[in-house]
Amino acid sequence: MNTVVDFLIWYTYNVTVYMKFIARLRKKILEHFRWVAGFGLVESIVGVAIFAIIGVSVYSTYVRIFQVIRATKEKDAAIALANEEFEVVRNLPYSDVGIMNGIPPGKIPATQVFQRAEGRYTVSTVIRNIDDLFDGTAGGTPNDLSPADYKLAELTITCTSCQRFTPIVFNTRVSPKNLESASTNGSLFVQVFDANGNAVKDATVHIVNSSSSIDITDVTDNTGWLRIIDAPPGVNVYQITVSKNGYSTEQTYTPGSPQNPNPIKPHATVAVQEVTQTSFAIDGLSTLNVSSVTESCSAVGPLNFHLKGSKLIGTSPDVYKYDENPYVTDSSGIKVIPDLEWDTLTITSTNAAYDLAGTIPLSPMGLAPSTTQNLMLVVADKDPQAIMVTVRDLGTQLPISGAEVTLTKSGYSGTATTGRGFLTQTDWSNGPGNATSTVDPKAYFFGDSTLDDQSSPPGDLTLKKIGQFYQPSGTLISSTFDTGSAGNFYQLLWNPGSEPPQTGADSIKFQFAANNDASTWNFTGPDGTADTYYTYEDQNLSNAYNNKRYARYKAFLQTASTSYTPTLSDVSFTFSSQCVPSGQVLFNGLSPATYSLTVTKSGYQSYTDSDVSINGGWQAYDVSLQP
Repeated sequence: MNTVVDFLIWYTYNVTVYMKFIARLRKKILEHFRWVAGFGLVESIVGVAIFAIIGVSVYSTYVRIFQVIRATKEKDAAIALANEEFEVVRNLPYSDVGIMNGIPPGKIPATQVFQRAEGRYTVSTVIRNIDDLFDGTAGGTPNDLSPADYKLAELTITCTSCQRFTPIVFNTRVSPKNLESASTNGSLFVQVFDANGNAVKDATVHIVNSSSSIDITDVTDNTGWLRIIDAPPGVNVYQITVSKNGYSTEQTYTPGSPQNPNPIKPHATVAVQEVTQTSFAIDGLSTLNVSSVTESCSAVGPLNFHLKGSKLIGTSPDVYKYDENPYVTDSSGIKVIPDLEWDTLTITSTNAAYDLAGTIPLSPMGLAPSTTQNLMLVVADKDPQAIMVTVRDLGTQLPISGAEVTLTKSGYSGTATTGRGFLTQTDWSNGPGNATSTVDPKAYFFGDSTLDDQSSPPGDLTLKKIGQFYQPSGTLISSTFDTGSAGNFYQLLWNPGSEPPQTGADSIKFQFAANNDASTWNFTGPDGTADTYYTYEDQNLSNAYNNKRYARYKAFLQTASTSYTPTLSDVSFTFSSQCVPSGQVLFNGLSPATYSLTVTKSGYQSYTDSDVSINGGWQAYDVSLQP
């Protein structure tokens, strides 16, 4: 069956046979009705179902036949339309075979719409000059000084009003009658590749000649090239934009413009009998999922931040291709940024209420093509002066956790460890009864009545004084601290580090507890039992608390002389969690001055900079350690 007619004859014959079978079946069923008494409901349903199935099958087959016939007619109409257009091309003078405002120039519109009985057809025409290998190529060996050997006309026909029409592509060669002569034009070759240097086929290339009416939109071939042969010469007149659906875009720029006076990729120049080659890199777009949080993973929002890429489109001054300010996370600390080009992004906070304490991953961060990347902005309350120190391995540029960073000047010394967050309580004045520190950071869970949380200076914790004497001892249990995720706990610190000698040894001591259910509290000391205590500030915590999320401390105050009391000003502990940057620390609350910065890490050479100027606002400082 090579034609639709043959198919119809075959199908009609088989349907006729099929219908005769149905007639015989119907006759037997009727005879059954006459001779079988009590024809039941089940038999009736089965009979109706059989007829329904047969009827639907016949109807569906006829519908499919008509669809095939219609699709054939639509395709035949498209073929006839292509023949009409090719006949127009054949009857034109060779010099007129081209696209209006294109290269080669001519009298054929790039897009035409035709109404036929079968539907509304759109004909898109592309005509290219072809450089045949037979006599050499432009810029090749031998060099073809007249590379426009013949023309290739390509028609793409679509039909949006047709039901099942697949676009059809036709092409034909058009050759000149006479011998070619030396060209007074040049050639423009455009190469498109992706981030890995692989050719990008079917990339859309839009070329506009600012000194003429040339306006071309074409696509790259399978090797990622678009070759424009016999292009009129001109200096910086060819504006080129390369794009593809789902990909980034790259373009040329006007030299001397106020926004980009010295572009790295200026508009292309074409010289007589010369080949101009220009290349563009595009790749799949990516999405960045940004969240703004504290070190304990509490959402912070809205938060303003700035993204800057590393790709330059101009120099003197530097002009970045991507430099967006500001983005803002929502009240839940979330911002989704779609359609980003692959790049290396630097992130800074522009928020008036928060300083950037670190980023996960480290900034600058690489954004690969066609990916969805998470970015966590870890922030802290803003201070007038703050410095964020990032510590990396010199060779790999990966973050280094556990590096000790010390910042000093006259009258100040601060030390922090990369990859460790800290939680602090500095005030107990709102009293007991609070289970969670995030509800009220000035309250606590439980305290003996022998403690005084309203002492002087305000916020400090002491033993209660009754008359002329202090109570001999008291115990306090903190509210629950949530680190945001299971992690490790490292150090327990408190101030002041020393107490009046009259209070006796270990007048302030602690036990610590951690869990993952926020309800099971087993307070222990350094050996992991309830029989020991943390008795000096800046003491390492037991590894029994590792891989836990929630924490509480238990403070014990006592005095050997009731005429004196120990005083607790603040308590803090360091920890790691998924929201703590692995190679960064933040020093805040600083005064403007010149500081000395020292970074040490076992297995690396120490780093010192004695001239770190902090003179206002937030600033970043990068250190690379040599193994």
